Parts: sequence; structure tokens; C-alpha cells
Amino acid sequence: MNAESPKPPKPDPLAIDEAVIPQIDALDLIPGRPIIVSDADEVLIQFVAGLELYLETQGLWLDLQSFALTGNIKSRETGEPVLPAAMPALLDGFFAAQTHSLLVVPGAAEALSRLSERTQIVVLTNVPFEARETRAASLAAQGIDYPVIANKGLKGGAVRRMAERVKAPVFFLDDIPHNISSVARAHAPSHRVHFIADPRLAKLLGQAPDSHFHTTEWSAAEDFISEKLKADGF
Repeated sequence: MNAESPKPPKPDPLAIDEAVIPQIDALDLIPGRPIIVSDADEVLIQFVAGLELYLETQGLWLDLQSFALTGNIKSRETGEPVLPAAMPALLDGFFAAQTHSLLVVPGAAEALSRLSERTQIVVLTNVPFEARETRAASLAAQGIDYPVIANKGLKGGAVRRMAERVKAPVFFLDDIPHNISSVARAHAPSHRVHFIADPRLAKLLGQAPDSHFHTTEWSAAEDFISEKLKADGF
């Protein structure tokens, strides 16, 4: 989940930010080993639950009327939404204050540990670049110790750059439909999982059109990935 609407945006779905390229190129990827590229917020990390705790300290609350933050974060005193222009600073404050303490999604660490016996795993997250190391350390401390790429914008270009180095199945997990669509455009053979950990958010969206599977549980995601790996001979 992020501050944008889940409707497909105008930017090029195949683009990749220049700051992301060296992060990907530094990865030690094994060409013949399947890769799982996973989003963090609402896939590995309980983003909304942590955000709600932070908003309480700011006199705000999250009114989950739609799958977006802009327009849904409101003042407890007046009921008025935070203005769009104020959202970047609010989210920057949240990431600065809470990135280190956000809890992982139940079952994520255990499922990835088992899947790592057959795959290589990369976390591709739209966290601010300056919060990358903090996010990686927080995940590692909770049993998710894999490379973390701080991305900006859609994720298709980043996934394609990784996929070009891996001659094996590619799996992508994200909660944002337009990220999934961009990966579908960028690397059509990928297996795409629409994962939304918070059940309240999951009710707001149906399955992303360009995904192959939709779930709120890591046990189900693990089963899907395991079956595809077996079918592909891994």
C-alpha cells in the first residue's frame, strides 16, 4: 500500500530509476536458480498496522474507505483528510520514526526460509533510499535476512533487470495492482502473486488482473510457489 491510487498510473511501466540499477547490479545472483522478488509493505511487513500506531501519535487516523492513503488519513479532531501536499512529509516522518520497528507478517520468515532451499530471494521495496539499511536490518532481525533493494516508481524495470540475469523461474509478490501489471509487461513469464497481508485491505480489492494468485496468508503463497517450482523442475 502507498499514497497513490491503485489505478494504473501514466509512467512507463518498464522504466527503472537510475539509483536502483547499481543496487541490482551488485546482487550476487545465481543464473540457474529460481528467484523470488518480494515487496515488503503488506507482504513481508505489517505496514498499515504500524502506520496506524504512528498516526495516533500525530492526532490522525486511517479511514480505510479505499486502497489508498491520500484522502483516507484524517484528523481525529476535525475529521478532515490530510491534504495531498502534506502527505510526502507525513510518510517521510513515518518511515524515519518507524521503519526499524515494523513487525513482519506472520509466517513470512518461516515460509521464505523453506523456499530459500530452492530459490534465491530479493526484497524489492519502495522505501525511501535513506531508509534502505534500516529496513534491511529490521527484516534481518526478524528472520528475513535477504538482499534489500530500495526502489522508486513501478517495479517492472527492476524485476526485468534481475530476470535477465536468472535463467530460471521468476516469482513476484506485491500488494499494489499496478506494480504487478508493470512486471507482467516487463517479464511476462514471471509468476505473479497478489499478496495483501491486512485482511481489511484485501476486502477493498479483488485479485489484480495481471496476477496468477491472490492471498493474505504466507502458507498459501508458499504452496503456490512450491507447486510452480515443482512443475518447472526445481
